Amino acid sequence: MTLHKKSLIKVFAIIGFVLFASQLQAQIPTQIQTCFKNGDSKKLAEYFNNNIELVVLENDNVYSKAQAQQIVSKFFSANSPEEFTIIHNGATDNNEATESAKYAIGNLKTKNGNFRVYFLLKPTEGKDYIHQLRIEKQ
Repeated sequence: MTLHKKSLIKVFAIIGFVLFASQLQAQIPTQIQTCFKNGDSKKLAEYFNNNIELVVLENDNVYSKAQAQQIVSKFFSANSPEEFTIIHNGATDNNEATESAKYAIGNLKTKNGNFRVYFLLKPTEGKDYIHQLRIEKQ
């Protein structure tokens, strides 16, 4: 095999890997990522299920969508986001009876320190909703 063909194969392999990685990233709606980057609790709450299991610092309970939005708003007010990146995401195996849930783990850099963010999305009536959200100090 010539050097040109080997180089071409490497280029296609890299392009394939990049496309595969971007597909994994696409599992999580970009609007949710943007909400964390901008500290926009109001828009983020649009993705909350009617009741959400929420752990944000000292708050740890199942809250209504409105209560959860207030807690997250208070968190963003005290910890103004500077950067948010997803470091890992995936989906649970689905079967014929249920659609798969999606999850993500991210790093949230704020003016007051760094936080680890975990959330679980489950589809309901064709839209993904956050059923669990954890924001913990790193």
